[in-house]
Amino acid sequence: MTSTTAHSRSFRTHPGVAAVALAAAAALLAGCSSSDDTSDPLAGEKADGGTVVVGSNNFAESILLADIYGEALKAKGVKVTYKPNIGSRETTYGLLKNGSITVLPEYNGSLLAYLDPKAEQKTAESVNAAAKAKLDAKLTLLDSAPAEDKDSVSINAETAKKYSLTAQSTLADLKDIAPELVIGGSPEFQTRQQGLLGLKSQYGLEFKSFKALDAGGPLTQAALTKNTVQAADIFTTDPTITKEKFVVLQDPKNLFGFANVTPLVYKSGLSQEGVAALNEVSAKLDTKALLEMDSQVQLENKDPLDVAKAWLKTVGLD
Repeated sequence: MTSTTAHSRSFRTHPGVAAVALAAAAALLAGCSSSDDTSDPLAGEKADGGTVVVGSNNFAESILLADIYGEALKAKGVKVTYKPNIGSRETTYGLLKNGSITVLPEYNGSLLAYLDPKAEQKTAESVNAAAKAKLDAKLTLLDSAPAEDKDSVSINAETAKKYSLTAQSTLADLKDIAPELVIGGSPEFQTRQQGLLGLKSQYGLEFKSFKALDAGGPLTQAALTKNTVQAADIFTTDPTITKEKFVVLQDPKNLFGFANVTPLVYKSGLSQEGVAALNEVSAKLDTKALLEMDSQVQLENKDPLDVAKAWLKTVGLD
């Protein structure tokens, strides 16, 4: 499988970006959450010696992850400042290379697709090795978390009940019932290998019909909720999964690639103690926990910093 089937976070805006950009701006003005550094995130000034700068991209989950990793470093006595809500990978990668950011929560498959669009993605380990080989010499990847935020085929609660499908069910379990289901997603999902083409070639799935919606956003969420479609392309940590009791089907053949949360770091800016602290976080962070925290932030409007601290406490890393 090549990067053309890699996690499409590399190529599209994550749902809720605009909303979280406004929220982050408000947080900066109010002096809350991870905004103890209120300088311009694009200014490019390097941190004082000994200070670790934790950055984030401009969507809610990235800001939450930055708080998780940053607060874990603080718990080890590391001096941390934050540059939240910076922007896209094209911007953050440059800031990492020049040392303006020390740590950034990344997604391994998406990062590799950015660094080498032609790279194959067969296992998480090979993805990380290939990404490390393509990184600027001043940067490295730390351990990946089990947590992934990637595309999935999810079904609504009504469909799950009708066909006795659970969170342990796989895409292969749809083979006999797919002809009865309408599936929704972005227009591109209909013609991509990481979409209907791959679902047919890898799992033998042929659906009743396809409904063009958006890329895992509000149109897709609403259509699945209202049963206009019975299956849809939804991000695996989308809080709508929790709210509407969608069932994410397992993808044992890794059709949707790899998108493990993985810290990208500026090597000379992080001590071995800091590296160990971040690896401890990644070892405990799974998709279920990340989905629960995303739901608290995006559905319950909780401060991501408070959510991060609470989770670190529950896993003994505060």
